[in-house]
Amino acid sequence: MRAVVDTNVLVSAAITPAGVTAQVIARGIDGYYELVVSPHLLAELEGVLRRPKIQRLITPDQADQFLLDVRAGSDLVDDPPDIPAVTRDPDDDYLIALARLAHVDYLISGDLDLHDEEQQDPPVITPRDFLTQLDNA
Repeated sequence: MRAVVDTNVLVSAAITPAGVTAQVIARGIDGYYELVVSPHLLAELEGVLRRPKIQRLITPDQADQFLLDVRAGSDLVDDPPDIPAVTRDPDDDYLIALARLAHVDYLISGDLDLHDEEQQDPPVITPRDFLTQLDNA
């Protein structure tokens, strides 16, 4: 099983290491599924983890270690060359284009706009529902 994980889920995992989102990321890093990332997604994650608001929640060393773990435990694919507008948010368009390019089974996100999209290819799933899928696989 392959999945792209939205930055919001990755950040949540970094700041809440005992939460559901952290379990999703840990399972990817541990090889229970292929966690798919791209240079753009990693750069976005790093940028968010460097924000002062986030750095009040985790130390720079914790952020660095999280980034290293994600990079080491992921399948790095190229950024999509074309990003068609399919949602209200260009950031969401990027995730969908990446997920399609990487031929993943799921896009894991807590973004309600993505969940509201009628044409979900690949399916958009919450972190909790993805854990259930892993447990049932």
